Amino acid sequence: MAQMKLEIGGRSFMVTCKDGEETHLAKLAAMVDSKARESGDPTGLTESRMLLFTSLLLADELHGAQSAGSGAAATSAPTQTAAMDDQAVAALEKLADRAEQLANSLE
Repeated sequence: MAQMKLEIGGRSFMVTCKDGEETHLAKLAAMVDSKARESGDPTGLTESRMLLFTSLLLADELHGAQSAGSGAAATSAPTQTAAMDDQAVAALEKLADRAEQLANSLE
Protein backbone atom coordinates (compact mmCIF):
# COMPACT_ATOMS: atom_id res chain seq x y z
CA MET A 1 0.00 0.00 0.00
CA ALA A 2 1.21 3.45 -0.89
CA GLN A 3 0.85 6.54 1.27
CA MET A 4 0.25 9.94 -0.24
CA LYS A 5 -0.02 13.47 1.07
CA LEU A 6 -2.94 15.30 -0.53
CA GLU A 7 -3.53 19.05 -0.40
CA ILE A 8 -7.22 19.92 -0.35
CA GLY A 9 -8.55 23.34 0.46
CA GLY A 10 -5.24 24.47 1.91
CA ARG A 11 -5.05 21.50 4.27
CA SER A 12 -2.88 18.39 4.12
CA PHE A 13 -4.23 14.86 4.38
CA MET A 14 -2.27 11.62 4.51
CA VAL A 15 -4.10 8.80 2.73
CA THR A 16 -3.34 5.23 1.80
CA CYS A 17 -4.08 3.72 -1.58
CA LYS A 18 -3.26 0.60 -3.52
CA ASP A 19 0.10 0.56 -5.28
CA GLY A 20 -0.28 1.97 -8.78
CA GLU A 21 -3.33 4.11 -7.95
CA GLU A 22 -1.33 7.17 -6.95
CA THR A 23 -1.83 9.04 -10.24
CA HIS A 24 -5.58 8.42 -10.22
CA LEU A 25 -5.85 9.49 -6.59
CA ALA A 26 -3.86 12.65 -7.31
CA LYS A 27 -6.29 13.55 -10.13
CA LEU A 28 -9.27 12.96 -7.83
CA ALA A 29 -7.65 15.08 -5.12
CA ALA A 30 -7.12 17.88 -7.65
CA MET A 31 -10.84 17.78 -8.49
CA VAL A 32 -11.79 17.87 -4.82
CA ASP A 33 -9.32 20.68 -4.16
CA SER A 34 -10.83 22.69 -7.00
CA LYS A 35 -14.30 22.30 -5.49
CA ALA A 36 -13.00 23.05 -2.00
CA ARG A 37 -11.65 26.36 -3.26
CA GLU A 38 -15.05 27.14 -4.82
CA SER A 39 -16.71 26.79 -1.41
CA GLY A 40 -15.06 30.01 -0.22
CA ASP A 41 -12.25 30.98 2.11
CA PRO A 42 -11.07 27.69 3.64
CA THR A 43 -9.50 29.49 6.60
CA GLY A 44 -12.96 30.50 7.82
CA LEU A 45 -14.25 26.93 7.77
CA THR A 46 -13.54 23.98 10.00
CA GLU A 47 -12.12 20.95 8.24
CA SER A 48 -15.38 19.06 8.52
CA ARG A 49 -17.43 21.97 7.13
CA MET A 50 -15.00 22.45 4.24
CA LEU A 51 -15.27 18.75 3.36
CA LEU A 52 -19.05 18.86 3.74
CA PHE A 53 -19.44 21.85 1.39
CA THR A 54 -16.96 20.32 -1.04
CA SER A 55 -18.83 17.02 -1.14
CA LEU A 56 -22.11 18.88 -1.67
CA LEU A 57 -20.62 20.83 -4.60
CA LEU A 58 -19.31 17.61 -6.14
CA ALA A 59 -22.64 15.85 -5.58
CA ASP A 60 -24.46 18.77 -7.21
CA GLU A 61 -22.14 18.61 -10.21
CA LEU A 62 -22.61 14.86 -10.50
CA HIS A 63 -26.39 15.22 -10.20
CA GLY A 64 -26.37 17.84 -12.96
CA ALA A 65 -24.33 15.58 -15.22
CA GLN A 66 -26.63 12.64 -14.55
CA SER A 67 -29.73 14.77 -15.18
CA ALA A 68 -28.31 16.08 -18.44
CA GLY A 69 -27.41 12.56 -19.51
CA SER A 70 -30.84 11.12 -18.76
CA GLY A 71 -32.59 13.47 -21.18
CA ALA A 72 -30.09 13.03 -24.00
CA ALA A 73 -29.65 10.18 -26.42
CA ALA A 74 -27.34 7.35 -25.37
CA THR A 75 -23.66 8.09 -25.88
CA SER A 76 -21.25 5.85 -27.71
CA ALA A 77 -19.86 4.56 -24.41
CA PRO A 78 -22.73 4.25 -21.92
CA THR A 79 -21.06 1.42 -20.01
CA GLN A 80 -17.91 3.45 -19.46
CA THR A 81 -19.95 6.48 -18.37
CA ALA A 82 -21.97 4.37 -15.94
CA ALA A 83 -18.78 2.92 -14.47
CA MET A 84 -17.31 6.41 -14.05
CA ASP A 85 -20.56 7.58 -12.42
CA ASP A 86 -20.42 4.65 -10.00
CA GLN A 87 -16.82 5.50 -9.13
CA ALA A 88 -17.70 9.15 -8.60
CA VAL A 89 -20.65 8.25 -6.38
CA ALA A 90 -18.47 5.90 -4.33
CA ALA A 91 -15.81 8.61 -3.94
CA LEU A 92 -18.44 11.15 -2.88
CA GLU A 93 -19.92 8.72 -0.37
CA LYS A 94 -16.48 8.16 1.15
CA LEU A 95 -15.89 11.91 1.31
CA ALA A 96 -19.28 12.50 2.92
CA ASP A 97 -18.62 9.72 5.45
CA ARG A 98 -15.26 11.26 6.30
CA ALA A 99 -16.84 14.71 6.71
CA GLU A 100 -19.49 13.23 9.00
CA GLN A 101 -16.84 11.43 11.07
CA LEU A 102 -14.88 14.64 11.45
CA ALA A 103 -18.00 16.56 12.43
CA ASN A 104 -18.90 13.92 15.01
CA SER A 105 -15.40 13.96 16.47
CA LEU A 106 -15.64 17.74 16.92
CA GLU A 107 -18.91 17.54 18.85
